[in-house]
Amino acid sequence: MNTDNKNVLLLVDDEPANIQVANSILKELYRVRVATNGNEALELARGASPPDLILLDIVMPEMSGYEVCACLKVDPDTRDIPIIFLTSKTEVDDETEGFLMGAVDYIHKPFSPPILKARVQTHLTLHKIQKRLAQQLEAVKAELEAARKIQLSILPSEVPAIAGLDIAARYVPMTEVAGDFYDFINIDENHLGIFVADVSGHGMSAALIASMLKIALAAQSTQALEPARVLTGLNQALCGKFHDRFVTAAYMVVDVKNKSICYAGAGHPPLLLGDKSAVTAHEVTENGLFLGAFPSATYSSVEMPFKEGDWAVLYTDGVLEMTNPTAEQFGAERFRKFLETHRELDADPFVDGLLEELSRWSFRASGREPEDDVTVLAIHFRDLD
Repeated sequence: MNTDNKNVLLLVDDEPANIQVANSILKELYRVRVATNGNEALELARGASPPDLILLDIVMPEMSGYEVCACLKVDPDTRDIPIIFLTSKTEVDDETEGFLMGAVDYIHKPFSPPILKARVQTHLTLHKIQKRLAQQLEAVKAELEAARKIQLSILPSEVPAIAGLDIAARYVPMTEVAGDFYDFINIDENHLGIFVADVSGHGMSAALIASMLKIALAAQSTQALEPARVLTGLNQALCGKFHDRFVTAAYMVVDVKNKSICYAGAGHPPLLLGDKSAVTAHEVTENGLFLGAFPSATYSSVEMPFKEGDWAVLYTDGVLEMTNPTAEQFGAERFRKFLETHRELDADPFVDGLLEELSRWSFRASGREPEDDVTVLAIHFRDLD
């Protein structure tokens, strides 16, 4: 074997006889470097060409093998080098301590040549596999980050500025890429179309379908004033494009001149309306079948007036289904109460406050992973006169 292609082992032992025996067993297969104390071992391990594996004696003067191992494991440059302890100790507690400190194996003295060779080769192979997996994981992370940036780029960079409408939108994915989507259609100076959707499932496939919605929604611009026709057009565009997935969606048109909302849903959570004069909030459900599965599905819309101070909130089911540590969902009733008790806020602090409340409810601050994507789009109607 070419010397340059051999793995490098660092053999650390203060007994010349042990060094001689181990070296005689391994020198034909590996390039063996030798250190006779802990400080020398650390210097060689941290050098320009670190070893691929370290064979480390435990009992040495000045610095024990345990201490050397501890120093190597706290150093980012050496912590991933596999360490095999060489020892005459056979007590379970001794071996347990070594494994807790990060060693991958123990080889007992006196050395058995077949065992020494086999264990060194096994751990070198495992280390190569771990490095390869780590590189692949980094590549996947880079791809997901690129996908996340692409997905964010299809969302509106800002909410429309329309007199009388205070609008805020937030999108909180549970992973780098996710299946929620929202968009606006600026129909004319008096009409604004607002769309929110949720692709079933999570991850890359859900994100790709969400990206399809951007194109499909733009194709509905000629009928953007009619929510039922928009959902029908989206359903026809999506049917047959994917399997084992579906899309829930809601689309509404705000008419600022006539102070009205026209709303339609496709298997989506209800529109939440806040009535300032009644100091209450209530749900509006006008749902057809979810999108992408039934080519003949039909949709209907409902029209409602609004007045100054009222609210309209579109959202995905990640809001209602957010659970606390006891698996209790946030639910529609808490959501409704939050709107009723925060109706005097502007749209941005309202949405931010809701997300903070959801975070507290789910104990996100304590490290609990999110269970679903969350999208919230709120409109606070202002004086239009």
